[in-house]
Amino acid sequence: MNLTNADRAAIQSIIEQQIQAFRQNDADRAFRLASPTIRQQFETSQTFIEMVQASYDPLYRSRSVLFEDVGVVEGQLAQQMIVMGANGSLYRAYYLMQRQASADWRINGCYLTRIKELKP
Repeated sequence: MNLTNADRAAIQSIIEQQIQAFRQNDADRAFRLASPTIRQQFETSQTFIEMVQASYDPLYRSRSVLFEDVGVVEGQLAQQMIVMGANGSLYRAYYLMQRQASADWRINGCYLTRIKELKP
């Protein structure tokens, strides 16, 4: 997939805005940054944020994030990231992104897996 630097910056900005909304308990703003498919699936910002709290707590209360490469997961553009959860554990996140007819980007899902700690 050919992405411009502007696309990459826009994708990272949308993700950063959603993570900031999570940190500020702003369910409405976080929900607006999701794709129409996700908004239709959860119907309300409250239902959406409850799902995020229950299933994606490391993102909901992240201490820090590090953006990595953009790739493709299940045929969708995916921004790869490393996330440090509130307890200091590390996770790999794949934010699925969807370009809208308006050319804006929206978040169309996320896969999150814990990175196992290395033991000496």
